[in-house]
Amino acid sequence: MTAPTDRPPSVDKLARSLTDVGLPHPMLVEAARAAIAAGDPEGARRIAAAMARRTLRPVVNGTGTLLHTNLGRAPMGFEQAASYTNLELDLITGERGSRMATAGALVARACGAEAAIVVNNCAAAVLLVLGGLADGRDVVVSRGELVEIGGGFRIPDVMARSGARLLEVGTTNRTRRDDFEKAVADPESDVGLVLQVHQSNYRIVGFTEAPRTAQLADLGVPLAVDIGSGLLDSRCPWLDGGPPPWLADEPAARQTLDSGAGLVVFSGDKLLGGPQAGIIAGEADLVARCARHPLARALRPGGLVLGALQATALAYLREDGQAIPFWRMASLSVDSLLARADALGEGETTETMSTPGGGTLPGVEIPSAGVRVPGDRRTELRERDRPLIARIVDGDTIVDLRTVHPDDDVEVAAALGSLG
Repeated sequence: MTAPTDRPPSVDKLARSLTDVGLPHPMLVEAARAAIAAGDPEGARRIAAAMARRTLRPVVNGTGTLLHTNLGRAPMGFEQAASYTNLELDLITGERGSRMATAGALVARACGAEAAIVVNNCAAAVLLVLGGLADGRDVVVSRGELVEIGGGFRIPDVMARSGARLLEVGTTNRTRRDDFEKAVADPESDVGLVLQVHQSNYRIVGFTEAPRTAQLADLGVPLAVDIGSGLLDSRCPWLDGGPPPWLADEPAARQTLDSGAGLVVFSGDKLLGGPQAGIIAGEADLVARCARHPLARALRPGGLVLGALQATALAYLREDGQAIPFWRMASLSVDSLLARADALGEGETTETMSTPGGGTLPGVEIPSAGVRVPGDRRTELRERDRPLIARIVDGDTIVDLRTVHPDDDVEVAAALGSLG
């Protein structure tokens, strides 16, 4: 007589033993089934834990990269109760309003524009400007600005999908006003727009030339400038000490408009310090043409994004940089960071360098401080319930405190202390 084979455990019973992982029951059932099918019921908890770690969760950014794309770029906190809002209701007239008239109007005021609208990211803003102002017409762009940035976003590809036609001028390293002027005057062209594009995370250096915005403002066609990173005003009136030196030469929305641009386009989650969004700001008639394009409805953000952007814009109008987490972090002194590092009582206090990140200010470093731990301990720190994300410098683990909120210092100390 043969011995009976072991029967696999009940899927439901195994799933119920995993409730402390914090996942809904159907996901725990999936983990249990996968483990049983693999002949390893004991591995169900490991599978469920891995599923939980693939969900969005808060992390501590110890990398020193202020606008870390993998960590959501600019950190911000915005809470809204489960309540209706006047998203598309004019509370003055009682008539239907426009979501474009709330956060967009405040951002326009903050950067000195006549009007502004908000879409879901900067690539969408570029697409809408091209479609709204130059559908079926030529758009003049310098060859040195035909960029590709993260995620395969290429200006020529976006141009093609917008319905506009790309008209390249100049060379990769040298483009002059005359190149644009000839393209606009060419009887065989039908130029609807001149576009300047922020070069994001690369630079052409050496034997180079490019016209300034003011040199292209009087060509007889609208000029749109993608300034990319979203600095509102080069004077930084929201900072007590004025602009930090590492911001030198970064284009700003207010000054670009003052130079004659009809429109500026920029991101919400970079130097603006707000939520992911794309902003189109400038002359009211040009903004209105973009808003009337059929794509505008498809690209518009929801109420939570607009609420978060409104909170950010109001902070700028109050000139309260400390209310914007990015600027609070960016303006911390090295001495204050060294004092915090000493107070942790873990690791070796060290001076280091932070970076803006997010394709902003390539090559720029910001003096900073944090703690150093020998060896590569990133995996152990990342596997904590609340992951601590660090970086490696010369083979050692660095936790840069510029990107760590002071309230999280106790948690950082505990994480480092657990390394042994």
